[in-house]
Amino acid sequence: MIIKNNNETKEKDDQPKDDLLQNKLSELLSQESEMRTIGLMGDVTEEKSSELIMGLLLLTKLSGEPSPWKPITMYISTYGGSADEMFGMYDMMTHLKSQCEIHTIGIGKVMSAGTLILAAGTKGKRLIGRNCRVMIHSVNAGQAGDLHNIENEVKAVKHMQDLYINAMSAETHMTKRQIQKLIDRKINVYLSAQEAIEYGIADDFL
Repeated sequence: MIIKNNNETKEKDDQPKDDLLQNKLSELLSQESEMRTIGLMGDVTEEKSSELIMGLLLLTKLSGEPSPWKPITMYISTYGGSADEMFGMYDMMTHLKSQCEIHTIGIGKVMSAGTLILAAGTKGKRLIGRNCRVMIHSVNAGQAGDLHNIENEVKAVKHMQDLYINAMSAETHMTKRQIQKLIDRKINVYLSAQEAIEYGIADDFL
């Protein structure tokens, strides 16, 4: 008589499934490494920023050398969002560009915070759809409370706008004075894809 241990039998039955799952995961990771594509689709929020930053880090380090030296392609379509999260993504892109190129592609709409993200791609590798709309405006903020809090908020917003102007000037053909003049119009400034290329926000059409 042969006595079988049911737990042992179950472990053996599960083993092929575990191997299959592991193989599938390895295959997906391999495909992700080869594609090296990420997207900023939707509003620039803390959650979206976290996803994008972690995705950039993963794609940069995923497969070891020489994979980190292959470019990352980032698709962008956004109405904008948080300036703080925009700067978080911008700083990470600036840091990682020393390790691999980041090719940015604007499609549909690239507005507000998204404009700097598009411009932050590797120069010469920033594309834009012919029908994509681009929009630049001043930094927005709101504050309720006593006079001291409001004054403090105004100073913080002014500082953030200066950071934005400096970053846009560094990434585009525009001078700080040109960017300031656009912002001083106190309206949403819409640009065609052709104008975005002329201003140096993008380099060529998709």
